[in-house]
Amino acid sequence: MSPHLLTLAEAAALIAARKLSPVELLEDCLARIAALQPRLDAFIRMTIAEAEAAAREAEAEITRHGPRSPLHGIPVGLKDIIDLKGHPTTCHSKQRLDHMADADAAVVARLRAAGAVFPGKLATHEFAIGGPAFDLPFPPARNPWNRAHHPGGSSSGSGAAVAARMLPAALGTDTGGSVRHPASHCGIVGLKPTYELVPRAGVFPLAFSLDHVGPLTRTVRDAALMLNVMADGGQDYTRGLTDGLRGLRIGYVRHFHEKDQPASAEMAAALDEAARLLAAEGAIVMDVTLPSLDEFAAVNRTILAAESSVVHEEWLKTRPQDYAAVTRRRLLPGMFLPAVDYMHAARRRTQLLARVNEVFGQVDLLLTASSMEEAALIDDEPEVERTYPRQARTPFNVTGQPAITLMSGLSSKGLPLSLQLAAPAHAEALLLRAAHGYERAAPWKDYAPPC
Repeated sequence: MSPHLLTLAEAAALIAARKLSPVELLEDCLARIAALQPRLDAFIRMTIAEAEAAAREAEAEITRHGPRSPLHGIPVGLKDIIDLKGHPTTCHSKQRLDHMADADAAVVARLRAAGAVFPGKLATHEFAIGGPAFDLPFPPARNPWNRAHHPGGSSSGSGAAVAARMLPAALGTDTGGSVRHPASHCGIVGLKPTYELVPRAGVFPLAFSLDHVGPLTRTVRDAALMLNVMADGGQDYTRGLTDGLRGLRIGYVRHFHEKDQPASAEMAAALDEAARLLAAEGAIVMDVTLPSLDEFAAVNRTILAAESSVVHEEWLKTRPQDYAAVTRRRLLPGMFLPAVDYMHAARRRTQLLARVNEVFGQVDLLLTASSMEEAALIDDEPEVERTYPRQARTPFNVTGQPAITLMSGLSSKGLPLSLQLAAPAHAEALLLRAAHGYERAAPWKDYAPPC
């Protein structure tokens, strides 16, 4: 098997057994990137010389002493709002083309200490808020299942690169679903940890109280291995990963996709099949009710608008022309938002969290939709605008609770379908256990895009 086809866990095991060299793994990934980058535009900057030096150093150290961690010698991509020392953090924008990071982001420093290798910076929506745009310094990333479709955002390059087997893992950020969205549309695993479990220092902010940093990987085990290094607290998230689903109480939030924002027939059928499979594996699946998606979305939208306007105030006043049109359109309303609206949203947020926690008193986990339909065509702007808000990821940015998306099937067009599981705050171990149980019972982890 070519090294680029290995999962992170598989590659780590071979490296530890001295059956695979970090140099060999990196070079094979770089060859894969060279072959697919012209079609997918997942990367906006390569850091090849630095990555090759790091891989050689990892190989020498592992030969002498063994690996520091399962990430030692593993190539990891970085969404280009995350600082990598000595390289630009452009945020995919004209506003930041000349910005040079003078230190690693805190999460990058943790990955570097664990031995990870960084071969490049990945495409994003401008400042993690725009959308697929063609009036920016770099082209938008494309979906490896069909390049005519978008890969989800805003961690678009991260999703495309991992799904296309360019890299075993990548970092993204998630303010309204932006790790889980590309995971959903690219058929991989996207984990949004509990708010502030992973440090955000050195990550360009979008909305301070909603931003999260999370991994995108091909398997749940890989996500757990990444979280072991990224998270505060020193917990081993692989412990208990294979304990299965028996006895877990899972609340199925049907109204999100049946009433609040009706999903496509294929997505709805895939969710029902996932619920059936979870029950067949021993979970106790029951319908539960949460506040409507419209309420969560309104709170998220108001808080995001207010907090992002603080970040972008100066540029919106002095250089509005240097944003993409879609980014400018999404940022400007925050400049006119009354403070009272922000305070009402903050108060309602507290009430929404209390209601979700009340439901978590009855169940261990929640099963919901992620996206309500498959990815739209990337150049169909009206359809992209229509489908982007049709999702159930935003509630868990509002509550700050962990959530994970996984592939749940393929549509008749050959594009990934998805599901989402969510857990109470700091219950990542339970969340990953359940996700792994589903992944093991379902066939989708072995599916790959045809690129």
